[in-house]
Amino acid sequence: MSKILLLSTSSVHGAPYLEYCTPLLEKYYQGIKELLFIPYARPSGLSWEEYTAKCAARFRKMNISVVGAHHIENNPERIKDFGAVFIGGGNTFLLLNDLYKYSMIDVISKSVGSGDLQYMGTSAGSNIGGLTINTTNDMPIIYPPSFTALALVNYNLNPHYIDPDLGSKHMGESRQTRIAEFHSQENNTQAVVGLREGSGLLIQDGKTMLTGGLSARIFEPSKKPYEISPTDDFPKI
Repeated sequence: MSKILLLSTSSVHGAPYLEYCTPLLEKYYQGIKELLFIPYARPSGLSWEEYTAKCAARFRKMNISVVGAHHIENNPERIKDFGAVFIGGGNTFLLLNDLYKYSMIDVISKSVGSGDLQYMGTSAGSNIGGLTINTTNDMPIIYPPSFTALALVNYNLNPHYIDPDLGSKHMGESRQTRIAEFHSQENNTQAVVGLREGSGLLIQDGKTMLTGGLSARIFEPSKKPYEISPTDDFPKI
């Protein structure tokens, strides 16, 4: 059975990389000694090696070793040798482009779906867990072969979701407005889950649970957006 963790962010204000969710990670990775890290999103222009080193330093505290995906990119089938894969944040378009380039999409999707590979994503890594990346907040700095993502869940994600600021004088588009634009296209029939900073979705044993103690905002076509709390049953969307 699939085991999936989709986090809105890797860092919250005032806390080091992945420290805010330490209890959750320690439980989620129980029994895992090695994981594959996919650094293709490259936040702030980090090289793949630099980004992998940052991840490795964090997981070393949990006695988990990390291998960067750029060391196996010529043989994507090697992904199956790992019990867990973590895809970090950065630019979603760049990330998806490289996953297609190195033929990793199908291998990851099928291995997670079969329960052979547990998945964790943060930010862009959570975006690609949905059906498409059409609800990302990122700049389209590169044009991937497709916007179709891993489809680990049957909806789209909007990490870093921010509520409209009713007191703002800027009057710019809110995330809610942009998601409404997404649903204005008749082919975009999937729901969108807005994940606020410090929250996430844990999917295991056939159940979906909110993490982080925050509510999430659910957007469905032709419906008014609504909130779900961590104590609510996750809706069938």
